[in-house]
Parts: sequence; structure tokens; C-alpha cells
Amino acid sequence: MPKVKKIPQRQCVGCRTMRDKKDLIRVVKTPEGEIVLDTTGKKSGRGAYVCPELQCLQKARKARALERALDVAIPGEVYDALEAQMENA
Repeated sequence: MPKVKKIPQRQCVGCRTMRDKKDLIRVVKTPEGEIVLDTTGKKSGRGAYVCPELQCLQKARKARALERALDVAIPGEVYDALEAQMENA
């Protein structure tokens, strides 16, 4: 009998739904304090997950969910840059 591999699940901070980790985008606060998108899921730092849809990022922005998850105040320019990166990806 083959062993069933467990698929990691994470919760989107915007819509609060559980999805496969590989289906979500990780937003990372690096040790230097920089906020960046991590498409590989391997960057070091504190991470929060968001769906690849813009409305989920906007919900997280409105509810300040990313700020609570990453434990840092996020300026508006960073959200705008994250939205631009998300559109390009």
C-alpha cells in the first residue's frame, strides 16, 4: 500500500479560507524589516499567506490582517507595490 503524502494547508489572511500552500502567495517580512512577495515560499522571515486574487489582498488591507500577521505597520506604498507585483505574476 503506497504512503499518502500530506499536502500542507494554509489560511488566506484576506478571505480566511484554507487552501493548499502551493496555491497561495506568501508575503514575507524579512529580517531587515522589508515586506516582499515570496513566490518560491523559501525566503527567510515571518510569512503570511494570501490568495493570488487582488480582492483577497484588498480585503487583507482593509482589515489590516497582514499588519497583524506580520506584526509590523505596512505603509500604503508597500500595498500598491504588492498589488503591482501580483498583477504581473
